[in-house]
Amino acid sequence: MEATPGVVQSARQRVRAAVSADIVAEARRQLAVEGAAALSLRAVARQLGMASSAMYRYFPSRDELLTALIIEGYDALADVAETAAGTGGGNLKRFRTVCRAVRGWALEHPHEYALLYGSPIPGYQAPGFTIGPASRTTLVLTGIVLDAYRAGEVEVPEGPALSRAMATEARAIGQLAMPDAPLPVVAGALVVWTLLFGQISFELFGRFEGVVQETEVLFEHSVKVMADLVGLSAAGPA
Repeated sequence: MEATPGVVQSARQRVRAAVSADIVAEARRQLAVEGAAALSLRAVARQLGMASSAMYRYFPSRDELLTALIIEGYDALADVAETAAGTGGGNLKRFRTVCRAVRGWALEHPHEYALLYGSPIPGYQAPGFTIGPASRTTLVLTGIVLDAYRAGEVEVPEGPALSRAMATEARAIGQLAMPDAPLPVVAGALVVWTLLFGQISFELFGRFEGVVQETEVLFEHSVKVMADLVGLSAAGPA
């Protein structure tokens, strides 16, 4: 009986996917032990009992393996954020729930978070196709703010007038992610993005040591401040 080409191809694809998953899992383990800069295809192959030449059939370079880990990390974080956004409640509650979920994922996966938001890896340049996965979590937050604005739940925050340069920045982001939203709200969302990941990074990388004793207390206060920055205080009780 002749083998069905489609079935054979599918079986090969399944084997390839399984081996690739094993490689990524071992690379993730080594990431936690050695750090991203020390990640080595040879070391991964050695731990999996593979010949180095076989490894290169799946990931031709260390950079491609790093890219796979980075995309996996961005997608895992975004899945958590999207799930949190869909748990229900008003927009202010959704906003706070997503912020907490992002922090929770970072605390549970510090090495993956460091790969995404830590120090640049010497000699590595992330390819352009990582931008999509990297944007997913940000789009969850901007989507909540946009939902609130369209529902009439956002008070345009008062503050210093935007400079011409800042208005240009906000307009470009608004066209991509927050159409119809006023520029001060878009600018506030940009600041929220930097505050959220900046504060999480400070916490994970020990920048609060000797300064802040209860980092969760500070985080909860910061979430309130971030909600105010985009006018979400009008979105009803959290």
